Amino acid sequence: MKKKLPPLNWLRSFEATARHLNITQAATELNQTQAAISQQIKGLESQLGTPLFNRLPRGLSMTEAGKAYLPVVHECIRRLRTATDEIFGQDKTRLLTIRSNLVFFTFWLAPRFARFRERYPEVGLCFSSHIWADNFNRESDMEICYGQGAWPGMEADRLTWDELIPVCSPAMSNGLKVPRTPQDLAEHTVLHVIGYEDGWGHWLDQAGYPNLRFKSQLQFDTLITALQVAHYGDGIALGRSSLVSEMISKGELIAPFDLGVKTSEAFYLVRPANQYIHPYAEIFRDWIVEEATKGN
Repeated sequence: MKKKLPPLNWLRSFEATARHLNITQAATELNQTQAAISQQIKGLESQLGTPLFNRLPRGLSMTEAGKAYLPVVHECIRRLRTATDEIFGQDKTRLLTIRSNLVFFTFWLAPRFARFRERYPEVGLCFSSHIWADNFNRESDMEICYGQGAWPGMEADRLTWDELIPVCSPAMSNGLKVPRTPQDLAEHTVLHVIGYEDGWGHWLDQAGYPNLRFKSQLQFDTLITALQVAHYGDGIALGRSSLVSEMISKGELIAPFDLGVKTSEAFYLVRPANQYIHPYAEIFRDWIVEEATKGN
């Protein structure tokens, strides 16, 4: 039968006493009384069913069981102390937590992030990601979301004014030629990302090809995967201009024909209205809105 884990304060008393081999010094370190330390060690020995110290006329020595147990207890306490400091320490209270749409972070925010760090090295940030955010994460100070810009109880700053642009690899796979006109898409596989209102159907309608049918379609749950497949020549993706401009400039993707369609959706920086604002929230907001203005 497995023994229950002893209380943490018993283990701390054991570890401190074992290091000092002196109850008085352990009590001083832990800011407790000698009687409390002695009682906790006795409780630990009783639960474990074996003595951990030899009580000598002039001090303490450790039993073989105590010597075997000490390294494990010491390491666990050390790791717990380190993790607590890393996650909840004084410096960590200053972290601004931002939950970002994954494709936006990968293709828009990450390439610009060095500029923020250079300007504001003192600002600590904690990022997490999502693909589609239905509800604001209350553990986040701010979120970057995709949509129409209206979230109840939230304030939103628009970050992108995109055009939908068909993109593909400069060299298609399976011997296919790069499409030169929208009609050529009928011979290709298009890469469809679920969840966007402004998808291939919207692009075809606005571009003047509502009846065009594709050879085949593949579906993805994120634009990141669709763009990667397009990069390797396995289909035509519908990129957002703010996200694919760098890949196009590097030659990783091409826009085979100049026919962009404006989107009704966009990426927004979103935060709760009329709630506590993290002291660094306005710094990040001002910076990212400035960056968005540069790109538009």
